[in-house]
Amino acid sequence: MSASYLHIDHVTMNFPTPSGEFCALKNVNFVINKGEYISIIGHSGCGKSTVLNIIAGLLDASQGGIFLENKQISGPGPERAVVFQHHSLMPWLSVYENVAIAVRQVFKRKKTKAEMHEWIIHNLELVHMDHAMDKLPSEISGGMKQRVGIARALAMEPKVLLMDEPFGALDALTRSHMQESLMDIQEKLNNTIVMITHDVDEAVLLSDKIIMMSNGPSANIGEVVEIDLPRPRNRVRLASNPTYNEYRQRVLSFLYERQSNPLSAPEKEESEDLVETVAETIKETPEATNVTELKSISDSGKAA
Repeated sequence: MSASYLHIDHVTMNFPTPSGEFCALKNVNFVINKGEYISIIGHSGCGKSTVLNIIAGLLDASQGGIFLENKQISGPGPERAVVFQHHSLMPWLSVYENVAIAVRQVFKRKKTKAEMHEWIIHNLELVHMDHAMDKLPSEISGGMKQRVGIARALAMEPKVLLMDEPFGALDALTRSHMQESLMDIQEKLNNTIVMITHDVDEAVLLSDKIIMMSNGPSANIGEVVEIDLPRPRNRVRLASNPTYNEYRQRVLSFLYERQSNPLSAPEKEESEDLVETVAETIKETPEATNVTELKSISDSGKAA
């Protein structure tokens, strides 16, 4: 593995506010190896989504930078695909066309129509959604919609898959099935994944490393836990595994200790409101899910 595949290099993020500049992140610095599954966890308002959006190129850092394979990156790009908590599928397009819209944008000069068709089918098969390729988003369940969103992101063949609480809106049973599917996909593809989650069990089950953020403002990395558990992982067997439970307790202890010394009420409210507003504004933009220039395509589809 490369020791410097993705480097978040001393990133600071400031936002202007009516009362002055607000520092959401300060000097955040960590390295991700190729093929690693990284979870970022912390309390609401600690800047998790801000970190992810900077890596995606949806926000520009005030200081520091992002380096992928030793090249500094800025702005959105298909090498960094994003899956948000809300699927952001185009409701007027079929499952097949929702994946095709990204494939055509990324591979229109690299693949023939037949090759693109095969690639779309392949990625729908990866998430077990090829049987529903002709259905509209309104005709499938929430978990199935999220599978299509993951297929669309994977179909871009990204170097890094970014996931912002991808299973947060799902029921517990569907969520566990999606976690199993994601572990299977990562085992097959060995892709690099950075995921935000509030779920401690999810983080320990899926991750190679867990990055725990301190509370904002001026949030930073409080601690990094390396998860040394063999793969493939089975959640039932891990439930009685003492090493698994030690990792789980370590993350819970960190979160509890941070919670026991919270920000003052005004600081906490300002931090959470600002960061969540920025994150939700980005999440509500459907084309941002693919981190490509899909807006003109989307708009033309609506007009039609």
